[in-house]
Amino acid sequence: MNGKSISAKEFLWAYKKSHNGNVSASFDTLQAYLNLYINFKLKVLDARDMGLDRSPGYQEEVKNYEEALSTHKKAGTSAKDHDFLLNEYREGVLMFNVSEQKIWNRAQEDEQAINDFYNRNKQRYNKPLNDVRGEVIADYQQSLEENWLKGLKQKYQTKINENELKKLAKL
Repeated sequence: MNGKSISAKEFLWAYKKSHNGNVSASFDTLQAYLNLYINFKLKVLDARDMGLDRSPGYQEEVKNYEEALSTHKKAGTSAKDHDFLLNEYREGVLMFNVSEQKIWNRAQEDEQAINDFYNRNKQRYNKPLNDVRGEVIADYQQSLEENWLKGLKQKYQTKINENELKKLAKL
């Protein structure tokens, strides 16, 4: 992704963690998860490009988590699992922070954009904006995210090793 490899071990660790420890999956299931994983990683890249990883608040939050993690280190947690867990936290916070800026805050604060979105898509709602406001905001957020991801996919090159994915599906 953007010239940097992501190991099959890291991907499988994330898959297993989000699927209750289950590593047995069909190729289609892994591919569907990979698409979500790529979207996550693209958002993290964007957050780093924006310098969100250099903000003092972010650095303090990660430092506190690292300290808590080492204080409560589970017996039997491997160094690799520890590294994956720490990286997952770092990236999760970045993804949350960038999503907040690019999607959630915009959808809550930009009244004109919400009205414009509603007016462009009135046929979907069949009710006045005040009656369907929550639904309109949710749809607007979805639209913002889709457009953001489309831009990220154009900005950052992503290459998938299909053979490696097929090997993982056989596990």
